[in-house]
Amino acid sequence: MLRARSYIGSRVFSRFYATPASPHALVLLEHRQGILDSGSLSALTAANQLGGQVTGLVIGAPDHVQGILDQAKKLQGLTSLLYSTSIQYSEPLPEVISPLLVKLLSQAPPFTHVASSTSSFAKSLLPRVAAMLDAPAISDVISVDHDFSNNSTTFTRPIYAGNAIATVRASSSIPIKFFTVRGTAFAAASSQESTEVASSPLDPVLVSDSSTQHVKTVLTKSDRPDLGIASRVVSGGRALKNADTFASTLYPLADILGAAVGASRAAVDAGYADNSLQVGQTGKVVAPELYMAIGISGAIQHLAGMKDSKLIIAINKDPDAPIFQVADVGLVGDLFEVVPELVTKLKH
Repeated sequence: MLRARSYIGSRVFSRFYATPASPHALVLLEHRQGILDSGSLSALTAANQLGGQVTGLVIGAPDHVQGILDQAKKLQGLTSLLYSTSIQYSEPLPEVISPLLVKLLSQAPPFTHVASSTSSFAKSLLPRVAAMLDAPAISDVISVDHDFSNNSTTFTRPIYAGNAIATVRASSSIPIKFFTVRGTAFAAASSQESTEVASSPLDPVLVSDSSTQHVKTVLTKSDRPDLGIASRVVSGGRALKNADTFASTLYPLADILGAAVGASRAAVDAGYADNSLQVGQTGKVVAPELYMAIGISGAIQHLAGMKDSKLIIAINKDPDAPIFQVADVGLVGDLFEVVPELVTKLKH
């Protein structure tokens, strides 16, 4: 695998920050429907690898935050916890929340790192805040290493659809280093009942002239495991012909395996599956124990989202399909014959 190496220097900052003796990371703890986001737990693990203090930040509506705080206080690796509540934070909008982060990060004592998951919200929020503070942001990192001798931090991140790994070093001249974390590269931080860190409130920053409004949230409801954290995934491609065939072929297999359902971009674009099920470079990146690719040719964009899976099983009638190059087990055959037979055998 190719490795590209780059170095980030700093431009002139409008604010002065004292350089701390050791890292102090701020981790954005995202949540939805009363549950901490699993990607944020991975970001917490990454922040702990810096070797310094770690502060969690919870933002939300008054009636949502308390339950999240009760969960966050027990997370291993946190040394402190901050929270801010306001009606305007009911639905997270980068335009509304970024002034709060800018205010917090401009105060002393400063944080040296800001980490989050690679969620759609964080990918919009962190670069925005970094730009306001005239700092760079590093996305989708898969490893972090802090050098205490010169106060620099080295990150690695995949580029070119995962075909090369870039090594990026942020020097000590960058007071605050922003980065998002690929969830599959770090284990989720665990909870410990005997642990409970102190929490402190932050005053919200009122934003009265936001150019963006939340209209509605549409969630896909399913009894199956969440695609992003499932240990087993069954994915289908364009070969499944239409939405009805996609459902009737894959869902019985997924149900009997206790697996989440995924789809290639081609299948999503064709309307076979919801875009929340897309696996790949422009969808979700997964690394389950078992990944079944059914009727998926194996375009490079799809491989970027699943090739770190522990066991990859491919079913395709084309023996030259690229998916077989990364599969641990490959079966050349008609999926409309193979999958029903597999379901029958698994039932017995």
